[in-house]
Amino acid sequence: MKYIVRIAEAVLIAIFANIFLIGNIIPVSRIIWLSMVLLLMTLFVVVNIVPCYASWKLKSPRLRNNADGCELLEIFLISAGISIVINVYWWFLVLPAESPWVWTACVGSAICCMMVEAVVFWNGMIRIYITSVQLGMKWRIIGALCGMIPVVHLIVLGIMIGIVREEIRVENDKLILDQGRAARRICRTKYPLLLVHGVFFRDSGNFNYWGRIPAELEANGATLYYGNHGSAASVADSARELDARIRQIVRETDCGKVNIIAHSKGGLDCRYALSELGTHPFVASLTTINTPHRGCRFADYLLTKIPGNQQQAIAAAYNGTLRRLGEPSADFMAAVRDLTEEACLRRNEVLKDMPEVYGQSVGSKLRYPSGGRFPLNFSCRFVKNFDESNDGLVGAASFAWGEDYQFVQAEGKRGISHGDMIDLNRENFAGFDVREFYVQLVSALRERGL
Repeated sequence: MKYIVRIAEAVLIAIFANIFLIGNIIPVSRIIWLSMVLLLMTLFVVVNIVPCYASWKLKSPRLRNNADGCELLEIFLISAGISIVINVYWWFLVLPAESPWVWTACVGSAICCMMVEAVVFWNGMIRIYITSVQLGMKWRIIGALCGMIPVVHLIVLGIMIGIVREEIRVENDKLILDQGRAARRICRTKYPLLLVHGVFFRDSGNFNYWGRIPAELEANGATLYYGNHGSAASVADSARELDARIRQIVRETDCGKVNIIAHSKGGLDCRYALSELGTHPFVASLTTINTPHRGCRFADYLLTKIPGNQQQAIAAAYNGTLRRLGEPSADFMAAVRDLTEEACLRRNEVLKDMPEVYGQSVGSKLRYPSGGRFPLNFSCRFVKNFDESNDGLVGAASFAWGEDYQFVQAEGKRGISHGDMIDLNRENFAGFDVREFYVQLVSALRERGL
């Protein structure tokens, strides 16, 4: 039914766009012609406001706008095709036999046709540009650059419609799933969750390090807190900040303990806090995500291959920027040095695992250097030289720690990068749903009574 409606809408748009030509091809009285113009103009406005009745069934306004945008672009493709046929017929078969004055009227009609089609196109394009997440910057730029290249722009438009259509399907299914299990609150753990970020990032309300994961966990009943520690420091210094933060949460909320989920270097910081700072009585579990427990050889590579003066220049620029942003203790080089293989292995000899704290770890890999998003797809090629399987930064052999270990993989060629594991790019891809992965991870903690 929706396909029939779409075609009918496209035909109406095409007739309205070419009403002056059609009036010459099919002679009618002026009253009938004016009535047709008014009717078609009304329908044109209606279609541009509410092009897709099926979008009413979608579970969020954003998805409805996405669907309406796709519908308008598909209507544009069909109606533009019909308009081309009408104009080819008129300009090449009818017009040569007409008197010269008709040419002026036909040029005006062609301009009117292009304006009508442009309204439909830009209405749809603006809607998907504003509301789509999965188009990302890449396809927005490609769409803008290829917009004036014949044939290529149609191929690109078709790809963009496909991306947005798939986004609508995935996101709507996700909303339906969450609504269906909302009453069960499967992420309502006994102790709240503390999300701990990795190196060179900070917790921010404007750009969540964990992407769409926190909202998904909260939709399923989780209570969340963030580490709120610095972006770059030694493991020991970051651990002291986290120890203070954990004690603060426990003191202010009377929750007793927290369940920590820590990504990358955050896992090393938390292990240090548990073992060396007496934080373990306030922690029920620690889950590390793509943490380099045995070191990150990419850090070794950078420290040995980049000249010392360049290292200091990079560090000074980073530390200076962070000081201006309100982080006076940022220490770029201390953070990098503590990620090396030697530093991690030396630390492992000292750190003790606390038996009262349930520990588990997760790792992943990019299957090919071309998998994933920039820059990890680029760095993966370098890391592969000395770490083979890796996630774009850390070798797979470094991830395992604790009582349980999960090595997650996506189907197909893509793989799962260091950034994918925290939904850094807010990207949906086949074979791995990162939001659902965290829901099940936290649900398993709940089943353990944590």
